Amino acid sequence: MTREIATDMEILERLVDLDGRDVLDVGCGPGHLVRALAARGARPVGLEVSAERLASALAADEGSGARYLVGHAEQLPLLDASVDVVVFMRALHHVPAEEQFTALSEAHRVSRSGGQVYVAEPLAEGPFFELTSLIEDEREARAAAQLAVAEAGRAGLTAAARVEYEVVVRVADLEALRRRFVSVDPDRAGAFDARRGDVAAALERLGKPDPGGGWTFHQPMRADLLGHELNAPGVA
Repeated sequence: MTREIATDMEILERLVDLDGRDVLDVGCGPGHLVRALAARGARPVGLEVSAERLASALAADEGSGARYLVGHAEQLPLLDASVDVVVFMRALHHVPAEEQFTALSEAHRVSRSGGQVYVAEPLAEGPFFELTSLIEDEREARAAAQLAVAEAGRAGLTAAARVEYEVVVRVADLEALRRRFVSVDPDRAGAFDARRGDVAAALERLGKPDPGGGWTFHQPMRADLLGHELNAPGVA
């Protein structure tokens, strides 16, 4: 299957009008997307599971006007109908599999009439997935996320658009790859260090040499845009 090469932001902007809208970024990590949303005229809210996980986003935010909250996707700390868009950018598969559908139900609850839920997930295929699987095999978690999206109608969300694309992942060196892993989940540090030799060999075997140094990978992605359905069956 041939997919276009694009950035996550390019696809998000293509499918969602961001300017002037209240946007929740679930699992905001270091806050890259939050700051990009603010730069495009949105009123973003970044959510992470702990104050420790929010620290880097807060440190890097130089007056963007964004808000940051501590909370979980399966129990969002927001009022009903309080945002226009909820974004799960590579985040839904990090929610426990048994809670992923609940997370989408929560997204429906906090989004306004006419609002949208955007889910972009890495697919469990390709060389970069093979590389990352040495540290943590997310095959089941990613499959569960796709199943939750497929069943989003039960959460009051209707399928509006789907785009499959590939992002280019650049890895400067082994330490840069370690930082990438650990930034997503600090608990991965031990697993990475235990398999450092295997990861280093796989990095050179699976990656394409980048003229600027390091290696590049193409990561297949799937973005689903879900619309807010009022009075859906089974939705409180």
